[in-house]
Order: sequence, then structure tokens, then C-alpha cells
Amino acid sequence: MPTALTNTDYNFPNQTAVYHGKVRDVYSIGTDTLVMIATDRISAFDVVLPKGIPFKGQVLNEIAGYFLDATADIVPNWKLASPDPMVTVGVRCEGFRVEMIIRGYLAGSAWRDYQAGCREICGVKLPEGMRENQAFPEPIITPTTKADAGHDENISREEIIARGIVSADDYAEMERYTRLLFARGQQMAAEKGLILVDTKYEFGKHDGKVYLIDEIHTPDSSRYFYADGYEERLEKGLPQRQLSKEFVRQWLIDHGFMGREGQQVPEMTDEFVASVSDRYIELYEKLTGLPFKKADEQNLTDRIATNVLDCLQTING
Repeated sequence: MPTALTNTDYNFPNQTAVYHGKVRDVYSIGTDTLVMIATDRISAFDVVLPKGIPFKGQVLNEIAGYFLDATADIVPNWKLASPDPMVTVGVRCEGFRVEMIIRGYLAGSAWRDYQAGCREICGVKLPEGMRENQAFPEPIITPTTKADAGHDENISREEIIARGIVSADDYAEMERYTRLLFARGQQMAAEKGLILVDTKYEFGKHDGKVYLIDEIHTPDSSRYFYADGYEERLEKGLPQRQLSKEFVRQWLIDHGFMGREGQQVPEMTDEFVASVSDRYIELYEKLTGLPFKKADEQNLTDRIATNVLDCLQTING
């Protein structure tokens, strides 16, 4: 079994803070620079699962970099360099406490809520009579609050502005960027025979401007269907063939786990872990059209340290 990177503990020159998220470890360098390491941890239902997925961090980091570069003409983003397959170095922005989720189709948690009788999400009214995985008349934005721990919570545009979480002007700009980015993502997915179903974006501010931050269009933040056979499966009420993390969530649900109190994470066998790794690599190759080149996972921590140090020296002159 290849090595998976599940923990990091670096002390880079001029390091001022470190934040260990569910999947990413973010190191603050001085006041203006961030080093974001995409680990091989995997989370579902806001729980970090007990085993890492080899090459997942590389897949996420390289897909995010691919799409950050491909959308830089739409919105400025935080990326400065990617010195290692698992690392992005970028500009530190003051993040907004909201995640912008945009949905083109009724799928995932939105479908589960709809099935339970919900006809409104985040102040957006949903049509009656929709089927699972059916396209909305037009994409809907369903933001959530960004929680430091535990579950993010759905929130409406009006409440975000009324509570002063984001100003009306900044929110309008985030909403505009969200729709433009989603349209670009759907177009790029369609060119590869995929449907970008839904995704999330995070934004921050730097020098008074709204910036796109974090990841974009990765399988951790997005859901993709194969376009081939979509209509037929929709008509027959069959599950869609998809490339996303939803298959991990579904596996957990099938094994009696949804992150609720008292539930135990099912055993992740080596075979299951390898299959998840393969699915991530498949998405990378399908999304980018490029062959995935597995980085040497021996001495992972040393490799990352060396590459980050070289990059920081270059950036700082």
C-alpha cells in the first residue's frame, strides 16, 4: 500500500501560525503568505475518516491549481506557486465566513432534504415535482456559514447581509463571481464528457479586492456526473454514474454511518482505500485530460519541506 500523508508538523522560517483543517494544513508565513498542504486525509459528514487515501492530496492540489489557472481571467485568486505536488503557496486573504454553494441539479443533501418535504433552501424556493438529479431551471446559490468546528449551516442571502457577516456589495460580487466560475466549470466539464452538478467556492479580501481562495472544482468540493447516459438514467430513475466524493458518503450510509452521535465509522479495508484512490485519480485524468503522474511518496515529509523552503526563498528574494 502506498504511503498516505495524514499529518504535518512543520516549522518554516518566519512561520507565524498553523491551522490543521479537515483535509488541508495551512501554514502562515509572515503576514502575507500562506503555505497550503493538501494532505491525504478524507472527510465525510464533517468527520475525518481514520485512514488516509494515497495520492488524494496530490490529486486535489493539482486539480485546484489547474482550475485556478483556468479561471484567473474571471476573478483574482490567491495562488502564487505550486512548489510540490501536494502544496500551493499563495497570498493571505481575509476569508469571508461564508461558503458559496451553487447547485445546477437536485442532488446529494439537497435531494435528501427535498425528499423529506423541504421546498426551500437558503431562501431559494424549489419547484414541485422534481426528480433526483434533475437540472434546476437555472443554477441556485445556497450559501452556508463557515464553521470552525462541527457542521456548516445553511443561511440565506438576506440573513448574511442582515447579520453583517458580509456586506451587501461584497456579497453581490461573490454571487456574480460564483455564477461566472460555475458557468466556466460546467463548460470545461462538458468538453470532457462530464456534468458539473454542484460545487462550492470560498472568497476572501486582499488589498480591498475580492479574491477566490482555497480549492476549486475538486472532487472534495464538487460533484460530477458522466454526461453519457445521463438522460436515460434520469428517465428510468437510476443512479447517475458520478465522479465525486458522494460515493464515499454513500458507502458510509450503506454501512450505517452518517456522522451522528453514537455511530461508528465502518472499517476501511485496504481494498476500499485503494478503490477510493483510484477514483480520485480517474477524476483527475477525466477532468484535465492529462495522465496522472504519481509523485514519489517515499520520504513525503522531507520532499515537501525541501520544496516549500526553496519556494519561500524565491518569493522572499
